[in-house]
Amino acid sequence: MRFRVRKTAHVFERVGLAMAGAACGLFVGAYVGTAISHLTTQGFLLLMMLLGFVGFYLGIDTPQLPFDEAHSRIDAAEFLSSAGTLCATFTALASVAIIVLRLEPHIVWSWLALLGWVAGVAMQIVAGAKARMRK
Repeated sequence: MRFRVRKTAHVFERVGLAMAGAACGLFVGAYVGTAISHLTTQGFLLLMMLLGFVGFYLGIDTPQLPFDEAHSRIDAAEFLSSAGTLCATFTALASVAIIVLRLEPHIVWSWLALLGWVAGVAMQIVAGAKARMRK
């Protein structure tokens, strides 16, 4: 019984993280979509939210390698996960700030936000897949 409760709590936590990723994707999509007219579609917003959902579900809670003094090496999955999370959340935070403060930055910043978001969630997805394949 205790195992099922812990497993359920873990799934709830992961779904909560995934919803946070979807919300971040919505913010980035709203900012980028208002700046780049070709991306002002519901499909684009849904794609950004889906990327955030999958990225944050897979990439934030990756199983770590056991620590071994003799064979200490960089855990690529852990590094990708942390770098992707930082990149994606920073992009989302910047997008929210631009929306709330009603700023109108140069179009280059919109493309950088799109690139930063896609790169961040891609790193999370790859990290999560890599960490789960080694189990």
